[in-house]
Amino acid sequence: MAVVRDLIITEEDGSISFGNYELNQKAKKSDYEVRGDRYKVKTFRESTRLERNDAMVYESEPGTAVLHFKEDENGVSFCVEGPEDAQIILSLADDTAYRVFIDGKETGMMETGMSGKLVLSVEMGETAQVSVKVEKA
Repeated sequence: MAVVRDLIITEEDGSISFGNYELNQKAKKSDYEVRGDRYKVKTFRESTRLERNDAMVYESEPGTAVLHFKEDENGVSFCVEGPEDAQIILSLADDTAYRVFIDGKETGMMETGMSGKLVLSVEMGETAQVSVKVEKA
């Protein structure tokens, strides 16, 4: 499994990777800058949370490692791994319909409400990583 030992890093393709579900105590890293935005990650075995400019972007229970997290105006994509199934909350556009893909298979349409939050579950099973893609419908 590929936890992020530095808690958050920028990948060669410009995406970010973050989270370490192996930690028994909370750890955080603040003021990590990527393309003019400030990121903060808080992570340990029970939860992982990513904030951009003091607003929540990603949260999982239990903790996860997120690899190659990319976000644009049409949605978000990343790979996630962890020791067990996880519930993930993404902060996206308000009142918008999204198509959700887990490991390349469309799982259906989901809509965000006024808060822009989208909640999905990822079954880790036997796989090392699960790919997630959420795009505007």
